[in-house]
Amino acid sequence: MIDGNEIKLNTTQQRVFNYIMDFGSITTLEACVDLGETRLSARIFELKSKGVNISSDWIEVQNRYKEKRHVKRYYIG
Repeated sequence: MIDGNEIKLNTTQQRVFNYIMDFGSITTLEACVDLGETRLSARIFELKSKGVNISSDWIEVQNRYKEKRHVKRYYIG
């Protein structure tokens, strides 16, 4: 597995990488609220292009109207 210190990452890429390492995964809402990152899919694309093995799963969440929605959860591995 690639360590975040073994590859050159810019600040936003490093924050996303560290978040996934610290919490195990990340969703777009978590990225926005916790990191101020509104373009998580772009950061994930960049990390993948640098060799980080990132996988994703679709998870089901409820919106404020109690409707089911599906979002991606990204994790390393």
